[in-house]
Amino acid sequence: MGTEGSTVLEPLWQGLPPLDPTAVSGSASCALPPRYEAVKSAREFTRTTLLRWDLVTEFDSVALVVSELVTNALRHALPAEEGPAGARPEQEPQVRLHLMRWSARLVCAVRDPSDKAPETRACGDDELVDFSAESGRGLYLVGSFSDSWGWHPLSGALAGKVVWALFRLNP
Repeated sequence: MGTEGSTVLEPLWQGLPPLDPTAVSGSASCALPPRYEAVKSAREFTRTTLLRWDLVTEFDSVALVVSELVTNALRHALPAEEGPAGARPEQEPQVRLHLMRWSARLVCAVRDPSDKAPETRACGDDELVDFSAESGRGLYLVGSFSDSWGWHPLSGALAGKVVWALFRLNP
């Protein structure tokens, strides 16, 4: 399921928080089919990767963020005819999870084919997130469980965007 190597991650460097891509101490990537079951596969891939990197203590927060980012990509970024219900196995996977590790940071990034910005719900002092709602709190959770997050459009041959979350690791 996974593909190792920084060549897979080249499109991700533009727009990420300031990190030296040559200093990556580990990277892993997996393609995800356009089905909601892919969220479970993404969590399992994350668990296996974090175990290999000896970062098992980070799993709960990272897995929650990965689940939210992958769910958002499947729900909002795939074309309607290729949404999570109707996968076309002969096509190139359009959603991809990337994990990158530096000595003191971990980045989770999800690539999808949409160039539309992720939508966040405004939460001011007067407005609270409705945690009883069925949806709409994913990016709030991403922001709460990671140290920072963002997104950027892809350029060149790859269309779409990357949504990333950064975690600072304890030494």
